[in-house]
Amino acid sequence: MSDTDTRRSRQVTALFSHGRLTAIPRKPARREQLLEHLAHTLFERGRVYTEREVNDALLTVHEDCSALRRHLVVAGLLERPRDGSSYRRASGGREAPAVSLQESSPGA
Repeated sequence: MSDTDTRRSRQVTALFSHGRLTAIPRKPARREQLLEHLAHTLFERGRVYTEREVNDALLTVHEDCSALRRHLVVAGLLERPRDGSSYRRASGGREAPAVSLQESSPGA
């Protein structure tokens, strides 16, 4: 893992406490780091998800699943047809480095 990847991993880890997202970042760069992490850790490449499945996955980290889902779609990390009938992780882009969120401390 490069120094840049290590720094990004620490920045993403700092957003979590006991495996839960403490807040959705307002700063676009921080939010993008978070969204990339969520897309790569919660959603499999090539798999089609229902809206319910996307919500259930996002609820494992934060109660505002609709905001996270919308951010993921707007950022181009999740794709959906116009009718919103299904979702899938967008192809392309680089893989986010693995981040362990279970070890995060409450003050992180």
